[in-house]
Amino acid sequence: MSETCCAPPKQNGHYDLAVIGAGSAGFSAAITAADQGAQVALIGHGTIGGTCVNVGCVPSKALIRVAEAVHHANTASRFSGISAAGQVDDWAALRAQKDELVASLRQAKYIDLLPAYNSVAYLEGKARLGNGGVVVDGNHIDAGKVIIATGSHEVVPPIPGIEDVPYLTSTSAFEMEDLPDSLIVIGGGYIGCELAQMFARIGVRVTILFRSRLLPEDEPEISEALAGFFQEEGITVRRISGYDSIRTNDRGVALSVALDGSTETLEAQRVLLSAGRKANTNGLGLAEAGVALSPNGGIKVDDRMRTTKAGIYAAGDVTGRDQFVYMAAYGAKIAATNALNGDGRRYDNLAMPAVVFTDPQVASVGLTEAAARTQGVDVKTSVLSLDNVPRALAARDTRGLIKLVADSASNKLIGAHIIAPEGADSIQTAALAIKQGMTYGELGDMIFPYLTTVEGLKLAAQTFDMDVSKLSCCAG
Repeated sequence: MSETCCAPPKQNGHYDLAVIGAGSAGFSAAITAADQGAQVALIGHGTIGGTCVNVGCVPSKALIRVAEAVHHANTASRFSGISAAGQVDDWAALRAQKDELVASLRQAKYIDLLPAYNSVAYLEGKARLGNGGVVVDGNHIDAGKVIIATGSHEVVPPIPGIEDVPYLTSTSAFEMEDLPDSLIVIGGGYIGCELAQMFARIGVRVTILFRSRLLPEDEPEISEALAGFFQEEGITVRRISGYDSIRTNDRGVALSVALDGSTETLEAQRVLLSAGRKANTNGLGLAEAGVALSPNGGIKVDDRMRTTKAGIYAAGDVTGRDQFVYMAAYGAKIAATNALNGDGRRYDNLAMPAVVFTDPQVASVGLTEAAARTQGVDVKTSVLSLDNVPRALAARDTRGLIKLVADSASNKLIGAHIIAPEGADSIQTAALAIKQGMTYGELGDMIFPYLTTVEGLKLAAQTFDMDVSKLSCCAG
């Protein structure tokens, strides 16, 4: 796209706001500013729409659904009188269907939106801070305020030999022409877990490696449960001490790992790197402009989304925190509002829900038990296994648990953590409870619909003070 596509009339060539980055955060900032009557320069480089729609959330969740369909067919025999089987017959067809979805959403949610906002000029090129505004491919753009929303990229871990190995990432894995027979996934975070299970369910022999545990920022009970479910599906789950080297061989790749003082070589046809993401800050001229970075490499911002340089804000993955697409859009909206209206809005992630699209799904909001104790909060917890939830019994799928964390002094709910086949659709109820300062007693007294997964929150709340196995159906 070019500037002439959507360039608005400008007074003296001046923009009220320049937004660097045309992903979810950039578009959120630009639209918010345009709705307030501002003249906006939205500067993109690369494919419009950013990570989520192009190579992240949308394609991954589409293919995860594919894997779930195959798995559900292969596990249908848990119901008496049913036999079924599923498999992937045409990986190329699935890729094409995924690409069609990505292209349609990119068109509808990004490209087609621009003409509706005639005060937003879309500019294509590499941007950097400078001269009281932004420089795009050598051309100065005069802007009163600037928001940086350049996103993040995949981290390549410093394993000796990695530069000579044709490794996969969460981006390139979806573009493989053929499925490999075997795959090593390096990293047990949410992306690694999602992709390890997805590929295993569509016929790839998968080993997932990590240094601490699966989903290390989640509750240990959930990490342990997920590891067990992975193993039941045939995924090899390995905790290792370190990565010594990697090389190619006639079978694919050979990865040498450290295991409690010894060394072992693991082999697979392909290796997928899932070692986290890092903010896209190179080439922006941040140091010269006086914009500081946080220890994790993200742009340092305060609770108003202000950087250390007056007039410059940042939002989304480039800040190195809360790297979810909805938090990127949320933070960008605050940044744009504050940039134009005097910094009155605060960023609040107290009740931020997060979901990992494994099966069972992992969903959380608020503090973990460990995080609360680190903050000096005296807590009490309840843990409810899914075999106490009627919905799970009826579905003949009791994989999972619900853990609630409450402040012992006030009984207020401060954390909720779920691993359940339908857990993602339950977490927002817990988020609302935390946002509104509800006690676990108040949550347990609420009316919940029977034979739903979300009813498990009520039962988990009641578990603080009673044995819910002694309740009749719908009692309490």
